[in-house]
Amino acid sequence: MSIPVFNPDQTARLKHLMKEGSETLTRVETLNEGLNDTIKAIAEELDIKPAVLKKAVKMAHKEDFQKASDDHELLETILETTGTIS
Repeated sequence: MSIPVFNPDQTARLKHLMKEGSETLTRVETLNEGLNDTIKAIAEELDIKPAVLKKAVKMAHKEDFQKASDDHELLETILETTGTIS
């Protein structure tokens, strides 16, 4: 594969993408930090693990609770069948 040579228009578009992409990723990081702080505070208030609350938020966002529930049931069946849990 040869290394492409970009014309001035392509170079300008790439520079714009790098600037916009970097700014967007910075905003996403800031929002994630804020969400994590909120999750941690509420989890502490409710005396539950932050990871569980974060997982609940993600599942609610993706609306995939039924899939996770089905996977959990299968996992439980496998562990019970193999005698790993009782």
